[in-house]
Amino acid sequence: MVTDRHAHTMTHTGTDAARHYEAALDHLLHFREEVVPEARAVLDAAPRSAMGHVLGAYLGLLGTEEQDAAEAATAFEAYRADVHAAELAPRERMHVEAASLWLDGDLHAAGRVLAELVVAHPKDALALAVGHQIDFFTGNAVLLRDRVGGALSAWDTDDPHYGLLQGMYAFGLEEAGHYTQAEGVGLDAVARDPRDVWGIHAVVHAYEMQGRYEDGIRYLDARAADWSTGNYLNVHNWWHYALYVMETGDTDKVLDVYDAAVHHDGSGGAAMELLDAASLLWRLHLAGTDTGDRWAALADAWARRGDGAYYAFNDVHAVMAHVGAGRLADAERLIRDREGWLRDAGSGRPGLSNAAMTAEIGLPVCRALVAYGQGRHADAVDLLLPLRHRLHTFGGSHAQRDAVQKTLVESALHAGRYDLARTLLSARVNLRPRCPYDQDAWARLAKAAKAHRSMA
Repeated sequence: MVTDRHAHTMTHTGTDAARHYEAALDHLLHFREEVVPEARAVLDAAPRSAMGHVLGAYLGLLGTEEQDAAEAATAFEAYRADVHAAELAPRERMHVEAASLWLDGDLHAAGRVLAELVVAHPKDALALAVGHQIDFFTGNAVLLRDRVGGALSAWDTDDPHYGLLQGMYAFGLEEAGHYTQAEGVGLDAVARDPRDVWGIHAVVHAYEMQGRYEDGIRYLDARAADWSTGNYLNVHNWWHYALYVMETGDTDKVLDVYDAAVHHDGSGGAAMELLDAASLLWRLHLAGTDTGDRWAALADAWARRGDGAYYAFNDVHAVMAHVGAGRLADAERLIRDREGWLRDAGSGRPGLSNAAMTAEIGLPVCRALVAYGQGRHADAVDLLLPLRHRLHTFGGSHAQRDAVQKTLVESALHAGRYDLARTLLSARVNLRPRCPYDQDAWARLAKAAKAHRSMA
């Protein structure tokens, strides 16, 4: 019986296929594009490999791309018809169940199965990595921390993937608010494996949440050769770099980074990259920055995708692009489409994670973005205020969702809701006293409130 290097059974998988599986797993943990051909090589060598098909299914899901997921579902259904569950080891059956649940739209149940799996098999790196991403897509900070933290002690510290697990753990620590510990664990992870782009990303998040933009710029500059090219995360880490530069007030450099690395004519149009582009331009839009024709090009890129209702987090960023480009009709059309989807499909499937994400968070945020674009700032406040402590439930990180939180702050300022703006900004300033945006918004609030009092 062939096993992986941690002695996990690999049914219908020969030695050559197992070697390709280990290589694919290493590429996956490093976010390298080579994961795709290595994953194919597993099935070329062993067409009925359980873990080969599971890996292929996960790869079709991790990009939050509707078409990729549909293709993965077709392939996985054919596999399940060919290989009976009784032929598989218990761990493999749980992977098949988790992949099937996610392919059917239930991210939360898939995450629970993978959590159960790693209780018995804490060295299953694929289960940990995929579960970690599910926790990210569902915005569950506690699980981002504890899923990996609960398995980490079972790993030998000299294991070549131990540092990569530390990088995941560091991100979970940061999202759960343990910024100092996240920084330390993340730095240790990257010291073990300098090409750990997720670990680099975790350190960057820790600096972001503390308003330490100078440290973030220095860190990314010093490690640019390790993260800036050749991996699936490079655009996102360039986005982080641009956020830091924005705090310095150098808008021209922010736009240079946008044009060179975040979105340009050669961009592939992946949803995860387009949402970074929309999020960055939206922050500039909130600051009143002229971004030229970039909004139009980005809105065109979103329109070319023709996405259906698949992941509400993506929908929100598509609406940002349409509103930023002044294409309110396109934004409203997307909103109507998602409303119709909820009526016709989403409401009848209680296990469909995106239904609740869309109904409870995605659509209200989309409507608020349109309201902001139309200058209906009081309406934007009314839509966003009830969500401010629940935004995490539709996925993403604190840093990503901050574009929506800033929209609420700016809407309150524009609407003359100065008491509310003071409350929102007080919470932000006390959490991140070094953040230039918060300090600037606080000064604008004081000026506006003083002018309002003088007119009363």
